[in-house]
Amino acid sequence: MDKYKKLASNTIIFAIGTFSSKVLSFLLMPYVTRMMVKGEYGTADLIQQTANVLIPIVFLQINSAALRFALDKDGDKGEIFTVGIRTTLKGFVIFLLFAYPMSLIKISDFRLGDYIVLIYAFVLISGLRQLCQQFVRGCGHVKTFAIDGILATATTLVFNLLFLGPFHWGVTGYIVAIMASDLCSIIFLTVSCKLWRFVKLRGVRKSTTHDMLRYSIPMMPSIILWWVINVSDRYMVTGFIDSGANGLYTAASKIPNFVIMFSSIFIDAWQLSAVDEYDNDGTQDFFTNVFRVYSGGIFAVSSALIIFCQLFTRILVAPSYYESWQYVPILIMGTSISCHVNFLASVYMAEKKNVMAMVTAFAGAVTNVVLNLILIPIMGANGAAIATAISFIVAFAARALDARRFLKINYHTPIIVVEMIILSLQSAVMLYLKSGVVMYVIEAALMLVMIGVNYKQILELVNLILDKFLKKKKS
Repeated sequence: MDKYKKLASNTIIFAIGTFSSKVLSFLLMPYVTRMMVKGEYGTADLIQQTANVLIPIVFLQINSAALRFALDKDGDKGEIFTVGIRTTLKGFVIFLLFAYPMSLIKISDFRLGDYIVLIYAFVLISGLRQLCQQFVRGCGHVKTFAIDGILATATTLVFNLLFLGPFHWGVTGYIVAIMASDLCSIIFLTVSCKLWRFVKLRGVRKSTTHDMLRYSIPMMPSIILWWVINVSDRYMVTGFIDSGANGLYTAASKIPNFVIMFSSIFIDAWQLSAVDEYDNDGTQDFFTNVFRVYSGGIFAVSSALIIFCQLFTRILVAPSYYESWQYVPILIMGTSISCHVNFLASVYMAEKKNVMAMVTAFAGAVTNVVLNLILIPIMGANGAAIATAISFIVAFAARALDARRFLKINYHTPIIVVEMIILSLQSAVMLYLKSGVVMYVIEAALMLVMIGVNYKQILELVNLILDKFLKKKKS
C-alpha cells in the first residue's frame, strides 16, 4: 500500500475511535459545569492533572516503550508486555510509600490529602489502561484500538450522567466516572486481544528490560516538562487568584481541545507511518510533505475556532462560565504550536533517542514558569495563556533546529510566521472589539487569508482522505 494512502487509512480508523470520545468531552461540558460550581470544577481538574503528571513518574513512562518496541517486527511481544506489567506494578508499590507526604501538600484552598485515595486509584487504573492501549496499537490492532475509543465514549457518558446526576457525587463522581470507564477499557482490551497470552512468568531477557527502560526513562522528564507547560499555569492561577478563577481558565482550555482533537487523530496514525517509513528512500520528502499538510490543517482549524470561540463557549459551558471565552483565543494559538511540537516527537521516536526531546521540553517549561510568575500577577489568567503560547513557540524552535541532526525537514518557516501573525491579529481583534458586526467581518477576512495561505495543503489533505474513503465504500 502506498505510504500516503496507508497513513490516510490509519487516520480514518483512528478518527472513528478518537473522534467520538473527543466530541463527548465537549458535549459533556454543559452538563458537568451545571452539576459543579466553579470551585468544584477547578478542583476536579487539579485532581485529574495531578494524577496525569504522576503516571509517567510512577510507571517510568513504560507505556511509550511498549508502543515503540511492539512496532518492531522482530520484537518479542511477550517480553515487551511483561516488562510493561512488571514495571507498572513495581512502580505502584513504591508509589504507596509516598502517600503520607503527598497528603500534606496544599495549594491555596486545594488540599491533596482530601483526595489522596482517588488520586492513587486514578494513577493505577489509568496507567494500566495506557499500557494496554499502547501495546495493542503497537501490535497493529488499530481497529481494536478504535473500538476501544468508542467504548470509552459510551462508558464515560453513562458514568458521568449517573454519578453527577442521580448520585450527586460532585468532584468524586467526576473522577470515579473516568476511572470506571478506564477499567472497562482494560477489560475490553484484555479480552479482545487475549493479553494474558503475552504475560511471561519467567524467561524475560534482561536486555529487553534494559532497552525498554533506556528508551522510556528519558521520556519521564519530557512528559513532566510538557505537563509544566500545559498544566502548571492552573496551579499558579489557583495560587495567585483562587479555584474559581482556575475553574474559568480550565473551562476555557477545553475549547482549544478541538485543535488537539484534530491533531491527535492524525498523530496516532502518523507515529506508525513515521517508524515504518523512517529508513526507507524518500524519508525526508515524506516527512516534509506530511508536515506541511498537517501544519496547514492545524492553522486552518485554529483560525476558524477563534472566530466561533464565543459561540462554542456559550453552547458548551454553563452561563456562569461564559466569561472564560476571553482566554480562549490565545490558548488556541499556543495549542496550534504545541501540535507542531508533537509532530516532531515522531523523529525522536523513530530514532529511539529521547534525550534532546527532554532538553527542548525543558526550554519551553522554564520559559512557561518564568513568564507565569511575571504575567499572572499583572494580567490574571490571560497572562497564563500568553505564557503558554510563548513557551510552545520556544519549544518548537528548539526542537525544529535539533531534529535537523537526524532529518532535514523543510518547515517553510516564513509561511508558519505568517500563519502565527494571522492568529495573533485574530486574537487581538476578538479581545479588543469583543463583539459586533465589524469584529466578525475582520475575523472572517483574516480566516479567508489563512485559508488562502494553506489552500494547497488543505486540498491535498481533503483529497487524500476522500480518495481513501471512497475506495473503501466501493470495496
